[in-house]
Amino acid sequence: MSFRVRKWKTWKRSPSELAKHVNESFMRIKAIDHVQLAMPVGKEAEARDFYEGILGIPEIPKPANLAKRGGCWFARGELKVHLGVENDFRPARKAHPAFLVEDLAGLKACFAAAGYIVRTDEPLEGYERVYVDDPFGNRLEFMEPVS
Repeated sequence: MSFRVRKWKTWKRSPSELAKHVNESFMRIKAIDHVQLAMPVGKEAEARDFYEGILGIPEIPKPANLAKRGGCWFARGELKVHLGVENDFRPARKAHPAFLVEDLAGLKACFAAAGYIVRTDEPLEGYERVYVDDPFGNRLEFMEPVS
């Protein structure tokens, strides 16, 4: 197997050897800065109603050079969710972010009151969790650690 390492060099060793080389030679990935989900054109008001209104994540201004593309950004502390407009929008039904929450029962009640369907899945040790689709059909997971 060959892997491209930088533009000028091809790596002709195993993926595990490549990983060791990368970990010794380059900066490592430290964290996720934000999650971006897709949304349809012109639906920013619906995004605000859900992400800010129900989830309680305040909207923050997009940089002027990016605002012309549409969409919305939401952030609270290190939690950042960006919604970007896709002309040929299709919701993410499998891939999804998982949000750690406090008071999952209260959040489930908010979802139900707003008309959102709350779904459960197979148990995951150490968590109670549910899934809800955002207004555009993107799958979102909400997890609360159990003690």
